[in-house]
Amino acid sequence: MANGFTIVGTQREWYLDRSELKIIQMNYFVTAIGTDSGKTLISILLCRALQADYWKPVQAGYPTDSETVKTFLRNSNSNVHAEAYLLKEPASPHAAAALENITIDLNKFTIPKTAADLIIEGAGGCLVPLNDKDFVIDLARKFDASVILVSNLYLGSINHTLLSWEAIMKRDLPIKGIIFNGSPNPQTQRIILRHTGVRCLLHVGQEPVINEAVIEKYSQQLKANWNG
Repeated sequence: MANGFTIVGTQREWYLDRSELKIIQMNYFVTAIGTDSGKTLISILLCRALQADYWKPVQAGYPTDSETVKTFLRNSNSNVHAEAYLLKEPASPHAAAALENITIDLNKFTIPKTAADLIIEGAGGCLVPLNDKDFVIDLARKFDASVILVSNLYLGSINHTLLSWEAIMKRDLPIKGIIFNGSPNPQTQRIILRHTGVRCLLHVGQEPVINEAVIEKYSQQLKANWNG
């Protein structure tokens, strides 16, 4: 950064400029290698770990992910911001919008105003279409956000993760890290990290139930891992 240098803190990113310590508000875009990969759970963990706000710009179907997030952030300082597009049909955003005679316009999104870091959850995977031109991952550039890629572990996830990573790299977007979700697969995780060169921020195991204790456990791990 011009006229300054970065200071790594436990939660926020800081820089020193002309002897004044300033906080930089950060935006993080949570995307995944597919649908139902665990983006909402990871977003909850991020909000808890960073004391960040939450926003899902495009929601297709009910119940909404914002409602789920509110359940686990009820006693925190995090705010859940209203969706820009709240669509009825649980489908790809471009298709759900078409059913309501709506065209999702990338230029009409207005990011919520907040002094806190902002966790922005995408819809589905990176290349889910918003309209005939734009994809979900294009929201990350729109909001000047660093990407967090959720990779749930299953047969075929190596290919899907690397393809998602290539789509992010093609757009020259910064990646904060990868979060693995599901039963451990050391060889899968190793080869993904080797080929991408991206840091693993967290591995969420296969939990039989998601409750307050589970959220607290992983949010503390994520907080400890955040700055490497």
